[in-house]
Amino acid sequence: MKFDAIIFDLDGVLCHTDDFHYLAWKAVADRYGIPFDRTVNERLRGVSRRDSLEILLENGGKTCSEKDKQRMAEEKNEIYRGFLAGMTPGDLSPDTRETLNALKARGVRLAIGSSSKNAGLILSRLGLGSFFDAAADGTEIRRSKPDPEVFLLAAEKLRVPPCRAAVVEDAAAGIEAAKRGGFYAIGIGSAAGCEASDGRIRRLSDLLSIVQGPLP
Repeated sequence: MKFDAIIFDLDGVLCHTDDFHYLAWKAVADRYGIPFDRTVNERLRGVSRRDSLEILLENGGKTCSEKDKQRMAEEKNEIYRGFLAGMTPGDLSPDTRETLNALKARGVRLAIGSSSKNAGLILSRLGLGSFFDAAADGTEIRRSKPDPEVFLLAAEKLRVPPCRAAVVEDAAAGIEAAKRGGFYAIGIGSAAGCEASDGRIRRLSDLLSIVQGPLP
């Protein structure tokens, strides 16, 4: 199978800051007396910060003013960014680095499609700030996954139609977004068990057996 481009979700696919998210949300939840554990945290995967906060509040049966919601979201982000500040290029796995380089060598165009508003910071800390041909993130979209907006924007920036691109995702919401956008959806991690996935990989280097190069 051949594709002109691959669009990657960031967290859970190229890097793993899941625990940073959990610890940051846990700190906010504890401060406001909201029950929160890793089971609830699983519902936040691939979801925007604001939508994650709504899930957290709903789970705790808590209602807040718009001002309070804004403050809580900002508190979570400050804690999370504190964790991100400690990341280095050494946090990028050899498998991920080698796979990205191999795809670039094959002429496949690469992009980021992430709902995170911290995607730029994460890429910078990992030493990938200028590596990708395009990036679309939470600072540029109005609708989070499972809406396909972020992937469609990434494809637009690449000037590649969705039918000629694959999306790599670790969350069911991301797989749904890719399918709704007309992309070939490849699941990794928990999304590898998603029935809607067109392809499934156990680790990133498995992409090399799927992506043979650009379409003629």
